[in-house]
Amino acid sequence: MRIEVDTRIPYGNACDLSLDILGDIVEVGFSPDPHWGPETLWFCFRLCCSGAPEPALNESPAPDCQALAGVRLVLKHSANMLGGNEPSAMRPVVRYDDSEWRRLPKGDLERLPDGRVTISWSVGTPEHTLDVAYCYPYGLGEVRALVTETDDAWAVDTIGVSQAARPLLRLSNGYGTDGGQRPGLYLMARQHSGETPGSWVLDGFLRAMATFGVNAPLVWAIPLANIDGIEQGDYGKDNFPYDLNRAWGRPPMRHEVLVFQRDLWRWRARCRPVLAIDFHAPGACEANGVYAYVPDPDTDRGAHEVVLQWADWTGEALGTPYAAREFARVARYPSRWETPSFRSYLWSQLGVPCITFETPYTLVGDNVLTQEDYREIGRRIANGVMQGLHALGLDGEVTYE
Repeated sequence: MRIEVDTRIPYGNACDLSLDILGDIVEVGFSPDPHWGPETLWFCFRLCCSGAPEPALNESPAPDCQALAGVRLVLKHSANMLGGNEPSAMRPVVRYDDSEWRRLPKGDLERLPDGRVTISWSVGTPEHTLDVAYCYPYGLGEVRALVTETDDAWAVDTIGVSQAARPLLRLSNGYGTDGGQRPGLYLMARQHSGETPGSWVLDGFLRAMATFGVNAPLVWAIPLANIDGIEQGDYGKDNFPYDLNRAWGRPPMRHEVLVFQRDLWRWRARCRPVLAIDFHAPGACEANGVYAYVPDPDTDRGAHEVVLQWADWTGEALGTPYAAREFARVARYPSRWETPSFRSYLWSQLGVPCITFETPYTLVGDNVLTQEDYREIGRRIANGVMQGLHALGLDGEVTYE
């Protein structure tokens, strides 16, 4: 039985791979693959113990699994990852065979002679496979589980296709009616395909909304916006040919955005539009808690004032230990793109306010984030939204269809 590295798995991403035998330990070196983009962060790969073919005469043999006492995972080039300046905050996830994903503990840092840094984690030898990822993966299987586990509270519709012809799914708890007055939410996750915390938080939000039944607003949600990047294992932040969240101009710069724009106009015509939410994750090592981006008051004062209310309601609902001390923030970092974002398109073209939530990949302070933590964050945000609807007098004032 030989151990090999496989990136041809769902969401696979790794490069600069190396296998070195150090006594009875195999050291597996890897780096995130940019996948032709300017930024890296996401990685996902599998160690396989399988009946590998005999190596060619000029190749070194792969290590024998049965002879190994353990595996050391060595992340290279962490300084080149977006927000990778504090590698001690990194906690990848692993899964043996078909078991549950679990977080790794704090890794060991090693400073190389030229000042570069590697970070490593010691794990057991897999019997068959060991999957490694930067954070808990989330894809079509998890969307199906959400729908099943909420007793089919969510209808699943294909509203179009991606640039690579993959179906674009929308979940909804109703279709509304032309001119309908049911308060409406439009939700988006994974415009940046590697930001899996966004999907897990949306998952928790939708599970909470399902419990409100007929008292819930009309909710339309895009759980996997950048489906091509998700399936290909892209990180997706500023990826070429165009970052999905910067392709919201007129005309749009990606076909997916064209699909979403037309769906947004349908949604707006069939409800009383109240709020849009965009779920993201920040840099690799941010660990100060969940925070919200609100519009810049210097350029969109009207939007800023409206969205700031929603930040107050949701930030209060999030509370300890999840909410960052500086919760409502304005994004003033440089962008590679000048075209509008999802948030700016919604306000300028549809008159709908939009709030963006950033949920860390691994830690809030010293607390290690699990899948249930992400869902709890989503549940609390949902409660905050319901509190906001109540404060605005939009709950219970209409008969929902």
